[in-house]
Amino acid sequence: MNRTVEIVGVPMDLGGNRRGVDMGPSAIRYAGLRDRLASLGYSVRDRGNVRVADRDEGATKNFRQVDKTELAKMDGRAHHVDEIIRVAMDLAKVVADIERAGNISIVLGGDHSMAMGTLAGIAHGGRRPGVIWMDAHGDSNTPKTSPSGNVHGMPFAVAFGLAADPFPKELRGSVDGHNGVLVALRSVDQAEKENIKAAGVTPITMADIDRLGMSGAMEKAIAVASKGDGIHLSLDMDAIDPDEAPGVGTPVRGGLTYREAQLAMEMLAASGKLRSLEIAEVNPILDQGNRTAALAVELVASALGQTIL
Repeated sequence: MNRTVEIVGVPMDLGGNRRGVDMGPSAIRYAGLRDRLASLGYSVRDRGNVRVADRDEGATKNFRQVDKTELAKMDGRAHHVDEIIRVAMDLAKVVADIERAGNISIVLGGDHSMAMGTLAGIAHGGRRPGVIWMDAHGDSNTPKTSPSGNVHGMPFAVAFGLAADPFPKELRGSVDGHNGVLVALRSVDQAEKENIKAAGVTPITMADIDRLGMSGAMEKAIAVASKGDGIHLSLDMDAIDPDEAPGVGTPVRGGLTYREAQLAMEMLAASGKLRSLEIAEVNPILDQGNRTAALAVELVASALGQTIL
């Protein structure tokens, strides 16, 4: 693996209802990400943050609330989508530049809608990766199937090409769904289940992990994702149980334990296939002493080669 990592932050909370994940990149940096990676022998460059407009900034139509009458007239729902697309396109340019340099991109969020930009950037940089998407949720809705209109529930569907308008072609189809795995699932919308099947994505639910064990589940996930050009890890911190990671945008009980999450990262590192990663949905407002961001730093370090001995 290349020994240069480049960090980029996406301070965005437009994809969901709950505020606060826009502070996630700062919280992860404050938890010592750069120093931890440097201690592992990596050369670290922090590119700063992609510019994101706050939803309270100005009074433009992109950021006002949409009422029920307007929703009824819309062909599907995708709140704040214009600004989210702009941010994703800007992020894609940065990630593509990192990819072309042959370096490891680490994207810090921010809500998970940023992932459509991360994956598009990897594709624009010349690589179509396998994806391990660790998340309590499927993130595979389209504007037509989403019950909420929250775009942080749509980025995987955009990446594997199932979601079309209003998302531009530059953000769509960056991933072959057959090389994608959803790990730690436990909260999936009914119509979203059909989207996951249609895309050919491999789901590994918490019930599967209970039966297979974390080692067996990750062996399966790595085998599927290895069919792509390297592996990209998209880690939503709500994949981990809220007892361990309380500071997340949409917590769901019954998630991964601390050791299960660490084992998953250690196995990814041992595979030698991990080429890029992102951390999503850290919410310092809901956290306890920045422990969720600190855990994110530990997990990134383990994914990039930190071992017990």
